[in-house]
Amino acid sequence: MEHRVGPTPEGDPEFHPYHHPAAGWGAAKSVTGFLVREGALVDGPRAIMRMNHENTGFDCPGCAWPDDTKGLHLDICENGIKHVTWEMTRKRVGAEFFAAHSVSELAEWSDYDLENEGRLTEPMVYDPESDHYVPITWKDAFEVVGRSLRGLDNPDQASFYTSGRLGNEATFLYQLMARELGTNNLPDCSNMCHEASGRALQASLGTGKGTVDLKDWETADALFILGVNAASNAPRMLTALAEAHHRGAQIVHVNPLVEAAATRTIVPHDFTDMALFKATKTSTLNLQPRIGGDMALLRGMAKAVLEQSATDPKALDREFIDRHTSGFDAYRALCEATPWEEIERQSGLTRADVLKAARVYGEADRSIVSWCLGLTQHEHGVDTVREIVNLLLLRGNLGREGAGPSPVRGHSNVQGNRTCGIDHRPSEAFLDRLAEVCEIEPPRKHGMDTVRTIEAMQRGEIKVFVGMGGNFALAAPDTPLTYAALRTCDLTVQVSTKLNRSHLVHGKQALILPCLGRTEKDHQRKGIQSTSVEDSMSMVHLSIGMKRPASSHLLSEPAIVAGMARAALPDSATPWEWYIEDYDRIRDTMARALDGFEDFNRRVRLPLGFRIKQPARELVFLTPSGRAEFSSAPLPDVVPEPGTLALGTMRSHDQWNTTIYSDNDRYRGIRNLRTLVFMNRADMRERGIADMGPVDITSTAKDGSRRSVSGYLAIPYDIPRGCAAGYMPEMNVLCALVDYSTQSDQPIMKHVKVTIEPTG
Repeated sequence: MEHRVGPTPEGDPEFHPYHHPAAGWGAAKSVTGFLVREGALVDGPRAIMRMNHENTGFDCPGCAWPDDTKGLHLDICENGIKHVTWEMTRKRVGAEFFAAHSVSELAEWSDYDLENEGRLTEPMVYDPESDHYVPITWKDAFEVVGRSLRGLDNPDQASFYTSGRLGNEATFLYQLMARELGTNNLPDCSNMCHEASGRALQASLGTGKGTVDLKDWETADALFILGVNAASNAPRMLTALAEAHHRGAQIVHVNPLVEAAATRTIVPHDFTDMALFKATKTSTLNLQPRIGGDMALLRGMAKAVLEQSATDPKALDREFIDRHTSGFDAYRALCEATPWEEIERQSGLTRADVLKAARVYGEADRSIVSWCLGLTQHEHGVDTVREIVNLLLLRGNLGREGAGPSPVRGHSNVQGNRTCGIDHRPSEAFLDRLAEVCEIEPPRKHGMDTVRTIEAMQRGEIKVFVGMGGNFALAAPDTPLTYAALRTCDLTVQVSTKLNRSHLVHGKQALILPCLGRTEKDHQRKGIQSTSVEDSMSMVHLSIGMKRPASSHLLSEPAIVAGMARAALPDSATPWEWYIEDYDRIRDTMARALDGFEDFNRRVRLPLGFRIKQPARELVFLTPSGRAEFSSAPLPDVVPEPGTLALGTMRSHDQWNTTIYSDNDRYRGIRNLRTLVFMNRADMRERGIADMGPVDITSTAKDGSRRSVSGYLAIPYDIPRGCAAGYMPEMNVLCALVDYSTQSDQPIMKHVKVTIEPTG
C-alpha cells in the first residue's frame, strides 16, 4: 500500500525474542503507558470498573469472549482497556478539521494518524469540487441516502456491510431495512473470518454455532486450542487456561507459531500471583503443524483413536455413535485408508507428535476443541472444522458438560449479527417468520457476501454501499482492487466513531455518519437506552453506556438505521421512529421474529442475561438425517511447491482488527516495525536472506496473477519450514480477490502462496 498503517516509528526496528509470561506486569505496564499517552488516567480506570458488568455496565467493544460467570469485578484485559480508551479519547474531528485537510492530503496519512485525531462529531458529505468533507444536517444526509436507494434500477444494486461491533437491536433493524428494500446483499466481517465455522457446524450438527459455554471450559478434562493467539485475540481466555492448569486439565495448543499464550501467564486480576510474580502454565503440549496442516493432525488423531478401539472397547463411544450419528462407517474406512506417511507429510508433524495429542484426547473423559482464524481462512476451512466435529463424535464429546466444539469469534457481537439476521444466505424459515411478524415481503434470492460485493463493484453493478461500522477498505483482501471497486460506487456511506481509510476511499458521493460508541449514554425519548450483544458462547446480555456522548450531534446506530430506512422507504408501514423511542419495542418484535429470543426483554435483564438455546447441545440435530453427520473429505495437499512458501497473515499484539495502537508486538519481540515477515531460519539461509534483511515478497494467485511488496524485513522465528507469517492489513495486498475458498467464499488469508527473495 502507498501509506503507512502504523504510527511513525519511535526508533530503529528491533527484534528480541519474548520469554516472559503473557499478561501480568507486561500488560499492566503497557496499559498504564497507553492511559498516560491518551490522557485517560481518570476516565480509563472508571471505565474499567464498569466494563463487562452484568446489567449495569457496557460490554467491551473488543473480543467476543464471554463475561465471567463468577461475577469478577475486573473481568478485563489489556486489549479491551486499550480499545475502550481509544474510543473515549478527548480528541475530536469536526468541521474545522475537515476544512483544514483535503481528502487527497488525508489519504497520505497513516491509518494510525487518522484514527488518532479522535472522535467524529457531526455528519459530513464529500464535496468533489473542493476535495473536502463539509458539514451536512442529519435530515439532508438521510435524504441523500434515501434518494440514492430510491433511484436504483433494482435493490440488488445496493450492498449493506456490517462490522461485528453493531448491537443486536441495530442489527435487526438494519437487515429489516435491507430486506424491505428488496435485497439480501448483507455482507459482513464474518464472511472474512468465521464463515467456514458456521457452514461446517451447520452441516455437521444443524447449528452454525459452538455448543459449549464458559462453565464447560471450567470442567473440561482436555482443551485443544487450534489456530488461536489467545493473548492478543481473546486475552480473557488466559484466565480459563490458567484455571484449567490449576485443576489438572490437559491443554494442547496447535499453531505454527508458539505464541506467548501457549506458554505461561500471570492473570492480572489475581493480585497474589501479580505480587509474587508467580506465573501459571497455560499448556501441557505445543504442536507446530505447517500452515494448513491442522486437518491432517485431526485426521491422525482420529486414526489413532480408531486403531486403539481394535483392542480397547472404551476408545470409542459406540452407543453415542450408533444412536446419534450418521456416516461413521465411511469415515472409519477413510481414516483406515489414509497412510500415516501422508498424515505426517501434510501436517508437518511426526507420527509420535500426533500420537501425543491423540493420547491426551483418548485419556480425557470430556474434551473441548476450540479454534479461530488459523483454521478457517483456508481453501479447506469447512472440511477442517468438520474434521473437529468428527473427532469429537468418536468419543461422544457433545451434549454433555465439559465437552464440544468452541469457535472463538473475534469481534464483540459478530455472532449476534448473524443471529439477528445479517446473512446473505437466509433460510426460508427465517424469511417466512420475518414476513409474518414484520409484515413485509422479503426477497428470497440469496445476496452477495464480501467477495461477491467487491466483484460486483468492479463490474459497476453496486451503486450504493453502506458500511455499518468497521473499516471495509482496509479489512478486505486485494487492497488496490478493493479501493478501485469502492470508487466505482455512486454513493458510499460509512457509519463510524473515528476517521479511517474507508472515508478516504469512497464513491462519487460519500457520507460520514458518526455514531455513539459502546461506552456512551444513549438518550432517547423514553430515557437512556440499553442494547444487547451475543458473545461467542451464545450468551445474550445488555450493554449500557456510562459516558456523556463525544458530541451532541451524534446519533445511535439504531437511530441512524431508522433515519436511512424512513428516507429510503417513505411509505413503509414499519414504525421506524416509534422503535427508536424505546428499544424495548425493537426487542419485543425480535422476540416474535427470532428463534431463541422469546420473552427477550425479561430474560435479557436477568443476571448475566440468557443463553440462546442450542439444539445440538441437547442432542437434537437439525440436519437432513436428524443426526450428527460425520464427513469424509479427502486430505488437502498443503505442502508448498518447491521454492514457494505458505504465508499466513495475522494481527500484531498492539492491534485490534484494522486499528493499530503502536508499531510494537510485545509478545513476538518486535519494536518499531510492522512491514516484516517471520521466517524459518533454514528457509532464510537457503535464500541468502540475512537476519532482519530486506526482502521482496511476491504472491501468485489462483489465476496466475502476481502481487508484490518490497523492502519488508525478514525476522528469524520458530515457525515450520515452508511457512511464513506477517501482519494484516499491510499484507492484504498479497491476497488476490480470486483467492477465496470454494467451500466458504472466505479470502484465503492464512494460506497465500508466495516467494521471498532478498531485496535487490
